[in-house]
Amino acid sequence: MLASVFALASIVVSCGDHLGEADMLDLSSTPVQSIENMFTVQTKNGKVEMRIEAPLMQTYDSDTLKIDRFPKGLSVYTYNDAGELESIVFSDDATHKVDKRRHKDDTWSAFGNVMIHNVIKRESMETDTIYWDESKNEIYTDCYVKMYSPDGFMQGYGMRADDHARNSILRKPFNSYGVTEKDSTIVVIDSVNFIGAFPKNL
Repeated sequence: MLASVFALASIVVSCGDHLGEADMLDLSSTPVQSIENMFTVQTKNGKVEMRIEAPLMQTYDSDTLKIDRFPKGLSVYTYNDAGELESIVFSDDATHKVDKRRHKDDTWSAFGNVMIHNVIKRESMETDTIYWDESKNEIYTDCYVKMYSPDGFMQGYGMRADDHARNSILRKPFNSYGVTEKDSTIVVIDSVNFIGAFPKNL
C-alpha cells in the first residue's frame, strides 16, 4: 500500500506510543526540505500503480540516514492491473527511512488511526501502526486490529496482508463473528471506479 512503503526491520515502536520515533528523528532537528500538499504518482509500463498525498512532507538528512516525515498525515492509493483503484491507506502520521549504507533498506511506517480499505473487496481494517515490507510486498502489524468485511467482523492482534490489502490474515483473533446467510439480491456498485479516472483529490 508506496514507491517504497512500510518495511520489516529497524523501527521498534510500541502500539499507541510513538514518542520514541519522534525522539529518534533529530538529525540536527531542522528539515533540509519541506513540501506542502505533496502529491506523487508511481507508474509501471505506463500504468498507474500508486499515488501518494500528504499535507506536509519534511526531509531530514545525515551521512548515513535519510528520513521523510509526514507529520500531518499520509494517504496512499494503489491500483490494480486494470487501472482500478483497489486499496486506500490513511494515517495521522508516517515516516520513510532510507539507510544510505544499505540502499535496499527502505522502511515505511504509518501510525495513528491507520485505516486500510480494499475498495473492490469491500474490506476495511483499523489499527494503530502498520509497516510495509517492500521486498515481500507485504503489509503487517503486531498491534490490535479490527477487520470489517461482507463476511463479518474480526478482531485480534497481529495482521499480515499483501500490499494491496488482499488476503488478510489475523494472527491472534478473538470475539469475532461471521455472516452465515447473505441476501443474494443485493447489487454492489463500485462507485469509486465507476466514475472513471482518478481526480487529484479523491
